[in-house]
Amino acid sequence: MRENWPPAKISLNPEKRILFLTKDLDLIKQQLYHGLNLKMEDLSVEDLLDDINTDVMTPAWVCFDHDPAEIAKNAYAGLMHNGIRVFNENALKNGNFEIIVSGQRKGTGSSRETAPQCERWAGINIVIAASFAPIHGQNNINLGQLMGDHAMLERLQNGESIELIEFTSRYDEVTQIILEKGGLFPFAKSLKNGGIDLPAINTPPRPMTMAEKIIARNLVGQAEGQCVKPHDPVIAQVQGGYSHEFTTAQVHTFLKEEYGEDYTLPNPSKFAVFEDHLLYAHHNPKFVKHMDKVQTLRDLQVAFQKHTSVRDYSAKDGVSPGICHQVAREEFIEVGDFIQATDSHTCMGGASNALTWGVGATEYANLISAGFTFVKVPESIRFELTGKLTPGCTAKDVILYILADHAREELTLNRSMEFGGEGLASLSVDERATLCNMATECSGRTGICEADGLLYEWMLQSQPHLDLETQRSLSVHPDEGAEYHGGVHVIDMSKIQPMVAHPGDPDKGIPSDPTNGANIIDIGDVDIDIAYGGSCTAGKADDVAYYAQVCQAAEDAGLVVKEGVDFYIQYGSGIVKDLAVREGWHALFERVGVKLIDPGCGACIGAGPGVSITPEQVTVSAINRNFQGRSGPGKLYLASPLTVAASAFKGTITSWHHGLFN
Repeated sequence: MRENWPPAKISLNPEKRILFLTKDLDLIKQQLYHGLNLKMEDLSVEDLLDDINTDVMTPAWVCFDHDPAEIAKNAYAGLMHNGIRVFNENALKNGNFEIIVSGQRKGTGSSRETAPQCERWAGINIVIAASFAPIHGQNNINLGQLMGDHAMLERLQNGESIELIEFTSRYDEVTQIILEKGGLFPFAKSLKNGGIDLPAINTPPRPMTMAEKIIARNLVGQAEGQCVKPHDPVIAQVQGGYSHEFTTAQVHTFLKEEYGEDYTLPNPSKFAVFEDHLLYAHHNPKFVKHMDKVQTLRDLQVAFQKHTSVRDYSAKDGVSPGICHQVAREEFIEVGDFIQATDSHTCMGGASNALTWGVGATEYANLISAGFTFVKVPESIRFELTGKLTPGCTAKDVILYILADHAREELTLNRSMEFGGEGLASLSVDERATLCNMATECSGRTGICEADGLLYEWMLQSQPHLDLETQRSLSVHPDEGAEYHGGVHVIDMSKIQPMVAHPGDPDKGIPSDPTNGANIIDIGDVDIDIAYGGSCTAGKADDVAYYAQVCQAAEDAGLVVKEGVDFYIQYGSGIVKDLAVREGWHALFERVGVKLIDPGCGACIGAGPGVSITPEQVTVSAINRNFQGRSGPGKLYLASPLTVAASAFKGTITSWHHGLFN
């Protein structure tokens, strides 16, 4: 699409414009439709929208197109004002903008590469923000998009030309080369053809964190025992990866475009495809008109699987084996693995003492075709867990606390979140998976838990073919004296209270965001219409046990789900559903009025039963994100499985405690 990009000097094109994404949404409309042009010197960073998430940039239905040019037509379709789209179709492209400007933490949320694609294919070349969510920032780099700060924008608007090196010098040498080449694919081709000499790693022996240790032992072309440090640019091998029907079509298309129709993969058995995100999309009235595009995505994933022979986790008779992250940890992620996949919640695998994170379609396509991946070693932040959770609290409350406190302060930004301490032993492996799963909501690079006897026991139960001693030998623990740029933070879990993340007030520039934490005791009476338990975050075995605990107490008290409330439970995998049937939970749920759904992502991605239908509806949900419009147009509160279940029977957001229904 772009020739001779980037130039050696960056200056403004007098025929192009700059779009400022302001908290005053009317100002955005004036820029889009009435020719208003703003200058950075007349604004402050505080005037600009923070936490613009990828669901706002490209809502799920926009991602049903896999052609970036089509995706760009509906750029920012999720930004709403009083229930109406701020960006009409083609608004970004027709506005003739070359730079887009926002505030803090641009691109939070999913790893969907469609978000930066919608900007690039609408004509945006430069993205300005105070900070970027890590996966989104990497996706920009992979597409050759330049990222800068507000001071640089002021200089450009004042007529200055800025050397390319000023945009790239903040990065390591390899990232600089990727940007200079115009993106990851041109870089990979040049590397393969011998046109690039990578810098040597000269990090001396040093104490390392868990993430650093796993990267170090997977280095390609380095001496055995070579250490790494944060920001080292390295080439590393992975033990596996996966994609799903929302992303595989782009992976397949990009590989055909870059390497021809007869492209091959060097290690297809390491990788997999899942059909889990869109199985129930037809249940959302907004998606019905797009079902032909959904079928195209499914068909292209089937074509990719047949072409490459990667492992196949397609639905059988309309039923999925499960959500990719749950099935991956049940069936093939091992202790100490390095895994990359095309979904931001890949970090859930960190509960298995593995290093796992999400990447965009371009990066994944390059990874599976080249057999290696480019990695910038992340900084780390350490959470020392002490004490035990009180009844009524779960790991979801712990991560909501971290989101409201540490993530809002950007302490977790682009860092590997390590969980350890004596309190970790009191959390089941499924509960640890909840902590790691929502590292991406913290804008962290990933989450990883220390290994212990409880983990090894879980691993051997889940994957009986594994050998205990091998798993022990593959485990990693931080070295004494390891460096944590984000600090070491002690969290006394006994002091955590049941929490929610509230939906904010997007019409007034307050995003609906997982960092909007509040103790339930402080939010007053909030009536609900929907209670939803499911997703990769809350469809695990222990989550279903929590739902069953509350449902059993309700049945013992002679209660059924509150009239006027729809309570949905969606299993995370077939294995979890089978457990629920064996334990009698499935029948219990039916007796008390729960609406049960087979495994899949469902309402979490807005593609299944449990989504709100009107803006007035209120949902309490155990999913991971409450972004505006993600799970329907209503207001959504994030909460723990215990809180969700208790609220379903009370009709208001209620924390669980024994005797609640007496």
